[in-house]
Amino acid sequence: MNDAPPWRPTASIAVLRRRAEALAVVRDFFCARNVLEVETPAIVNSPVSDVNLGSVRVEMSGRAGGTLFLHTSPEYAMKRLLAAGSGDIYQLCHVFRGAERGRQHNPEFTLLEWYRLGFSLEQLMDEVAMLVQSLLGTKLPVDTLSYREALRRHAGFDPLDAGDEVLRESAQALGLDGPRAAASGRDELLDLIVGAQVGPALGAGRLTFLHRYPASQAALARLDPDDPRVALRFELYHQGVELANGYHELSSAAEQRMRFNTDQQLRQARGLPSFSLDQHLLAALDAGLPDCAGVALGFDRVLMLAVGAANIEEVLAFPTERA
Repeated sequence: MNDAPPWRPTASIAVLRRRAEALAVVRDFFCARNVLEVETPAIVNSPVSDVNLGSVRVEMSGRAGGTLFLHTSPEYAMKRLLAAGSGDIYQLCHVFRGAERGRQHNPEFTLLEWYRLGFSLEQLMDEVAMLVQSLLGTKLPVDTLSYREALRRHAGFDPLDAGDEVLRESAQALGLDGPRAAASGRDELLDLIVGAQVGPALGAGRLTFLHRYPASQAALARLDPDDPRVALRFELYHQGVELANGYHELSSAAEQRMRFNTDQQLRQARGLPSFSLDQHLLAALDAGLPDCAGVALGFDRVLMLAVGAANIEEVLAFPTERA
């Protein structure tokens, strides 16, 4: 595939047809449920503060001059629409994450994001499973596993109770060198362990929802009122591949400001650039976000699994290197 002249697409025409069919499946799925398709800007004023995401800068000239950013997700803009009274919404769009490249990730990729008013985390997981089964073209068994139980089962420790030394030893057993393990925080170590050991063991021949992440990894999710040590957040895995990330959405502007400020401090501690917070999102939360649950699904990864592709390039017309 990669030996072909660089002007040629890396996906076959047959796969590009399958891609078009999958996009139609998505739109039919949401049309049947009366969920409104929306479009929001790809170029935004403020990047996300998440330490795990690298935003792509855009230098603008003229009246819009200055440094802007390509969005890593349409989440912030879609929440502004929700606060404005849009009702249930979804969006299919290209997003950009500059710090990532690999077999399952191209810096520019297609994300499907949607929000459902009044849905619990469990109701949203059910809907995600229905859509993914439609895209894969097969009915699969579905199971749910708490983050805590998954790490007990596949990493051998309880992530809520284990001391930092247990996490460091587990990360070092997976190849992280001693000095870096010693300098890493709990969430960095947990992310490594989940990415290298736990995630690849999930979703064999089924859809597995990993849910109720540690509160420190809540991001934009609410904490569980029954156990505030964990957040109402899930990820979906199939064949060891992470496909989706969903939340029962946090609606408190004050809490979100605190979390963003914590992100900024982490970015500075890690030597990462930090930028002004998205005041439009915070103002929308101040105005009132309706009770809702939302999820982002990696469309290209689902398509990879549907067609048996080993590399994301097999489902893209032109990856970044051929853009």
